[in-house]
Amino acid sequence: MEQQPFTPPHRVVDIAGCKQAGADVTCGAEFEVVPVDFMQRDNPYRAHVFLCRYSGTVDGAPYSFRKCYARGCSHNLCPHVSQAILIANRYLQRDYRVLAEAGITLSKRLFTLDDMVVKFEAYRAEHGPTLTIDDYIRIAEEGDTVSVAVGLDYLPAVEHFARYQNPQTFLNGRFLVSVRGEDHPTQRCFACYPTEREREDKPMAVRIANKRLLNLYESFEKTGITYDKVFFE
Repeated sequence: MEQQPFTPPHRVVDIAGCKQAGADVTCGAEFEVVPVDFMQRDNPYRAHVFLCRYSGTVDGAPYSFRKCYARGCSHNLCPHVSQAILIANRYLQRDYRVLAEAGITLSKRLFTLDDMVVKFEAYRAEHGPTLTIDDYIRIAEEGDTVSVAVGLDYLPAVEHFARYQNPQTFLNGRFLVSVRGEDHPTQRCFACYPTEREREDKPMAVRIANKRLLNLYESFEKTGITYDKVFFE
């Protein structure tokens, strides 16, 4: 039987799937909080992006990919930085559980941004609890009527590292959640790719983002959430 070529994992669930299929898997995680200049509808703004690079081997073959967990700024174009820390850590802890259930254990480090910790207490007092799209799915599971308007954007950006700048395009989802007579905006990053390698890397980023969207839409359907079924093209 002809051996299939190795397809490296591009998502956390792919790493877990390799382990569950019996492969010898190693996995490490490195965190970065990167200042990024975004352009959204001709509105430039600076944000912090919370990234994790997963790397390791599957049966000796190396893999590496980045995952964006949240972005935060002081403007109304994305969540507040201190709110984004909590969003990033909640999604990160969910991924830790996915890996642990597959038998892969990582040191459970979390994102931090020390100078924002004190500011968060005042922000939370003013704006209330931080909810992710997963929280609204749980609210629907408990019997509330939930609807979601979905918008998708390609956000051009420039990441600022110590010795270089990295043009990057983020595939971003905007969700306006209607529940209990109120509208709640929330966002989620689904993938990214180097802007200068659009022709080579955009198709893979779109496939990854659309797989993540499809998983999210399946959760919407299971809990009776009405939504707009749109995908990146």
